[in-house]
Amino acid sequence: MSPPDSRTAEVRATEPDEGGRGSRLLDLVERAGNALPHPFWLFWILCGVLALVSWALNASGLHVEDPSSGAVVGVRSALSGDAVRDLITGAQGSFVTFGPLGTVLTVMLGVAVAERSGLFEALARRMLSGLSPRTVVLGVALGGVLGKFLSDSAYVVLIPLGAVAFRAVGRSPMLGMIVAFVSINAAGDANPLIAPGDALYASVATAAAQLVDRGVVVRATDNMYFTTVSAFVLAGTIALVVDKILAKREHHLMPDADLEAAAAQRVVAADVDDATELRALKLTGLAVLGYAALIVLAMLPTSSPLRGKGGSIVESTFMDAIAVFLTVLFLLMGAVYGRVTGQIRGSRAIPEFMAEGVRSIAPLLVLFFAVSQFLALFKWTGIATVVAVEGAHFLKQLGAPTLLLFTLLLVAVALMNLVITSGSALWALVAPALVPMLLLLGTSPATTMALYRIADSCTNSITPMSTSFMLCVGYLQTLRRTAGIGTLVSFTLPVALITLLVWTALFFAWYLLGIPLGPGAPVR
Repeated sequence: MSPPDSRTAEVRATEPDEGGRGSRLLDLVERAGNALPHPFWLFWILCGVLALVSWALNASGLHVEDPSSGAVVGVRSALSGDAVRDLITGAQGSFVTFGPLGTVLTVMLGVAVAERSGLFEALARRMLSGLSPRTVVLGVALGGVLGKFLSDSAYVVLIPLGAVAFRAVGRSPMLGMIVAFVSINAAGDANPLIAPGDALYASVATAAAQLVDRGVVVRATDNMYFTTVSAFVLAGTIALVVDKILAKREHHLMPDADLEAAAAQRVVAADVDDATELRALKLTGLAVLGYAALIVLAMLPTSSPLRGKGGSIVESTFMDAIAVFLTVLFLLMGAVYGRVTGQIRGSRAIPEFMAEGVRSIAPLLVLFFAVSQFLALFKWTGIATVVAVEGAHFLKQLGAPTLLLFTLLLVAVALMNLVITSGSALWALVAPALVPMLLLLGTSPATTMALYRIADSCTNSITPMSTSFMLCVGYLQTLRRTAGIGTLVSFTLPVALITLLVWTALFFAWYLLGIPLGPGAPVR
């Protein structure tokens, strides 16, 4: 269903011209980024560069002590016979076990049914009917910030929903994708909900702190107050940046006409009268409530197989397999809505919708093969450990005042994050060095963990090393064939830099005021 003409006209009427130094700089970033080879080939070129760098570092004899194990490690040369043997024999495994691959394929099976039944379009139209094209930005930003609770599934669910939401109010669906992506990435660690990542960060921080103080215990809730406030501050910041900066370049994100038409056609196959649509949405809501109730009942016993060790909910089967539960949820929603509206007329329609969904992400699967091989090579060389340890040692040797040290730590981790994009992997590498170091200087592990969250989140949205970044590029290319790395970077760079500054300022104010970061977790 096409968006209202009046709203489309409103957006186009308010399009600013392309003037302005900042806009021209972002145009340059976009052109430079898109001048790079197709991302598929770019990652193979990066494999060659990485091989040469690893060979040079190996030849130099550079070694560091891995703080997590105490072992002395160096960089392994990717030009060795062992590297060629291991990487060739492991190529298939690297692709099949590539994290986002399984998540994308699994969740897409359910999302495709919900999307092609017309459910998403109907929800977006009903929920956004009273919103202006500008107000919708805040809604998508809040959804992205809070959606990180879904782990990697958030990207598969929310990026397409961002497109639907923006299309519904006459704005570029590609910008909707970018807003959803950057909100999940740049502000994802500001989630007010306790997610599995919080438990992981806390356990790593505890182990690191106990290297110097056996009595220190870091809990998953130790940053709760700070992240809850941060979530809403950052969502507002993202909405403001989009409105004041990105909206001026929205006309750069016009989809290819044939791809946009195809996207619109596969959302709704036929018109549905208002009464039928309302009845379908109500029954779909009841189905969701019933599904949620079943999960809650199944998890009530502490011995439930959906729980983890000791009856844990945060570290549990349910959280580890959240993608599976989401797939069933979207499949159920799409099936109920589609049956009531007549979009699903027989049992064959559901697997056909699933197949269409998988076909629609075929370009992502091709890209994932190249990305998975590069990341396997990067991991094999051991360069990540050397980068993290050397960066931590540099901060330690400075002996700077506390706030300056915090600033340097933020910059160092943010730069490391451009290369080591897994938040848990980078935290596991730097925490054994940073947490004890700052603890000895009087900084609590909860404070160090909060600083890490800031630095780790913001730069994820501007690095092609991030699998979620390349996932978003793939989604953009489903609407415009020429979209590339430069397209995404030119729109995420202002958000990443400004959210980093705002979040850092919020933390410094929090620290100076002495507000606890969480229950029983003083900031200093």
